[in-house]
Amino acid sequence: MTLLLAPMEGLLDFVLRDVLTRVGGVDRCVSEFIRVTGTVLPDKVFLRYLPELRHGGRTLAGVPVRAQLLGSDPACMADNAAHLAALGPEGIDLNFGCPAKVVNRHGGGAALLQEPERIATLVAAVRRAVPAHLPVSAKMRLGFNDASLARECAQAMQAGGASELVVHARTKADGYRPPAYWEQIPAIRAAVHIPVVANGEIWTVADAQRCRALSGCDALMLGRGMVADPGLARAIRAADRGQPGTDPVEWPALLPQLAAFWQLVCNDLEPRQRAGRLKQWLNLLRRRYPQAEQAFQQLRTMTDQRAITAWVAGLQP
Repeated sequence: MTLLLAPMEGLLDFVLRDVLTRVGGVDRCVSEFIRVTGTVLPDKVFLRYLPELRHGGRTLAGVPVRAQLLGSDPACMADNAAHLAALGPEGIDLNFGCPAKVVNRHGGGAALLQEPERIATLVAAVRRAVPAHLPVSAKMRLGFNDASLARECAQAMQAGGASELVVHARTKADGYRPPAYWEQIPAIRAAVHIPVVANGEIWTVADAQRCRALSGCDALMLGRGMVADPGLARAIRAADRGQPGTDPVEWPALLPQLAAFWQLVCNDLEPRQRAGRLKQWLNLLRRRYPQAEQAFQQLRTMTDQRAITAWVAGLQP
């Protein structure tokens, strides 16, 4: 079984990748999308999204990170992919799933799911531009307004040279509303011969088991579920070994990771972002940990960095 950590703009960035991969259970991460428009981006932009490039394309826990690009111009995507490849990522992933209106208005992300031919051209351009040993993968949704072109889009990605496909089992129109339609993934798997990874609404071990059963996928990508329960990947693996509940990450064990997260936030993010990022994570942790509710309520009105640092220090057992 393979477990991947999803990219999520504004949530699952390099800070959380660092902390969550310390907890364990993740085989590979994918970066937040790096938007490509009309020029070749400078190194500093790639390094801002993917500081792991300074460490051999891996998190400090040693988990490889694949760099995700988003764009709609094949030549520009190819040029940026070639430049990025020289910086040493584990691989390059192409975003065909972003539902944001500003992205879709410019023909990027999920908007391309309406044009399989353009998808094939774009993937092929990137594949040709990077060394043969470097994996090129793709992430898609079931479709834009519906799933009528899902198989054609998957086949287009394969034809272009993608070696792996992640399927977020919702359409662009669905956004992030539950449910995820895992039962639609087998038709996509049957249409291609490359590995397919299932993604969407995997919050618990039971969700993971049901997703695998309905999708037929042995590989899963975890997003918000992993943020809400940092031990989710470990728990899924324990259940897969026939030992459910044997490798939990309880609240006291998570407190050092909260402290590490806050330190990274203070070191690497702009001051105006810092308090909000900690509150954002605690808000999601409330789904799994009752203790996070109390912590969130204590923190919600705090904005001063020194006060928050003292508060975080007081959490340690």
